[in-house]
Amino acid sequence: MANMAYRGVYAMNKFGARQLLIQTWQDTGSIRGTARLWHTSPQVVRKWVRRFLSEGEEGLHDRSRRPHHSPRRTAPEMEQRIVETRQKSGYGPKRLARYLSRQGCVVSQHTIRHVLRRHGLVRPYRRRHTLYPAHWAYDTEVPFTLFQTDAKYIHDKQALGSQLCHHLVRNHLPRFQWTACEARTRLRFQAYSHRLNQDNGIAFIILVLLWLRAHGITIPVQFQTDWGNEFGGTNPDSILRLQERFLAPLDGILCRIPLGHKEYNGRVERSHRTDDEEFYRPYLLSLPDAVSFLAMAARWQFFYNVLRDHQGIGMDDMSPLHKLKDLGYNGSDQIVNFPIALLDDFSADLLLGCDPEVGHDLLAQYIGARTSVPIPWRVCGPSSRLPARRPAAPSRLLSAWNRWAAAWPDRAGT
Repeated sequence: MANMAYRGVYAMNKFGARQLLIQTWQDTGSIRGTARLWHTSPQVVRKWVRRFLSEGEEGLHDRSRRPHHSPRRTAPEMEQRIVETRQKSGYGPKRLARYLSRQGCVVSQHTIRHVLRRHGLVRPYRRRHTLYPAHWAYDTEVPFTLFQTDAKYIHDKQALGSQLCHHLVRNHLPRFQWTACEARTRLRFQAYSHRLNQDNGIAFIILVLLWLRAHGITIPVQFQTDWGNEFGGTNPDSILRLQERFLAPLDGILCRIPLGHKEYNGRVERSHRTDDEEFYRPYLLSLPDAVSFLAMAARWQFFYNVLRDHQGIGMDDMSPLHKLKDLGYNGSDQIVNFPIALLDDFSADLLLGCDPEVGHDLLAQYIGARTSVPIPWRVCGPSSRLPARRPAAPSRLLSAWNRWAAAWPDRAGT
């Protein structure tokens, strides 16, 4: 025991070290002798001897350091209001402070953070692992150079619950949401479908590219996706072939995140959670059919891109459109009103129109249905530079493309 130090035992077990200290004092009967044996000061031994004599072994535990009086502590009514608002909305401290201030309740975001921590409502921070170089959103400085692209399964009972999922099934509403999130400004373009297949995935990317070229965006655009089959699967040759056939004529690039690491597409993944919390849960039961569903989705897209403030890194509490203008964009504001379309209606027509080569993912009814009718590119506008090669399109493409192209002026004002 003479070679043991109280400090070393204390680091391993506080309560056990104090018990040994008291036991040695009982054996020796000397405070100074006990301090000498344990290589500590007599003041430390005296402190714990007094605690032991007055409170027994319970006195060897740490006492609360909480102050007896806190005149500046947040009122319990205010704490309860903060907790209830957090549980209902899921907002973070910054958005909660802004939301409460609009209701006449001014409280600092730092105070809100402390209140949430006291009530166990702060999500634990997960440390990010160091991986090989890839496209991080925060490394992107120029808008429209990188789009995080993903497909969301809307019928997710864990996110929406059984009632909303049954409503989706009974009313034959779309099962999948396709999202392209611009990495720098968080501007989002959406589409929907009943099926998850490669036709719809590539058609969605083509529509986004056409929409960008229609509004004067001429720089190359990278679409960063996961390894799902809807975006080409895991075969590098298949991914390259899809890029050369469908995206290269429009200066589009198809790239991948590291396998199994969705944090590289973190912004589009986080936006899907916002869809659940602020769109599907509040409004889904009021949408009885696909037409009203798509109309409300267009309004939600407009709200997200134009009216909703974002507190993410580099957003400065601006909406995507305002941030885009802050970064120097001087084009049309209508770029935020991407037409909400049901991809199943025309995706195979569009792919065959862009490249008549028969693909393994195209439906058999489209094979061989080719005519000399050119693709109606009128949605692109006169300012866009179109590919020099305009391939032939199947006969059904003309009506399908016109339906999609004619939809966007009506939905621009939603």
